Amino acid sequence: MTDEEYMKLALREAQRAYDEGEVPVGAIVVLNKRLIARGYNQVEKLNDPTAHAEMIALTSAFNFLGSKYLPEATVYVTVEPCVMCAGAMYWSKIGRIVWGAHDEKNGHRHITAPNNPFHPKTLIHTGVLAEDCASLMKEFFRSKR
Repeated sequence: MTDEEYMKLALREAQRAYDEGEVPVGAIVVLNKRLIARGYNQVEKLNDPTAHAEMIALTSAFNFLGSKYLPEATVYVTVEPCVMCAGAMYWSKIGRIVWGAHDEKNGHRHITAPNNPFHPKTLIHTGVLAEDCASLMKEFFRSKR
C-alpha cells in the first residue's frame, strides 16, 4: 500500500472521532506493511487530555508487540502531532512519521521550532492527503460555531 492508502485508513479513524463529537484526528501504526494499531481522539469520551489518537495508537502497538520501541514501524496521523504526542513518538523510537495537515496552532512545530522533537533516526514525511485531513478539521470546528 502507498502512504496515501494508509492515510485513508487514518482518516477513517478521524471520521470515527468526528462522529463521536471529538476533534477529528486519527492515527494508525504500520509494521512490515501490516496495520498493527489504530486510534482516534477520545479526549471527551474518556475525560482524559492525553487520549489523543497518536497516544492510543502507540499504546495499542506497544501492547500488540510487547515492546516499548517501534524502530521499524510507521505512524500515520491525519494532523501534525502536538508536543505531547511528539514526545511519545520520540521515546518510542518510531522509525517513520507521516502526517497530513499541519496544525499551526497546536502542532509541535509551534512550540519546538526550529528544533526537531523526534528521535534523530526517525524519518518524517508531511502533507499526505493534507487537504482531506484539513477539511475534516475545518468542517468539525465550523459545525461547533
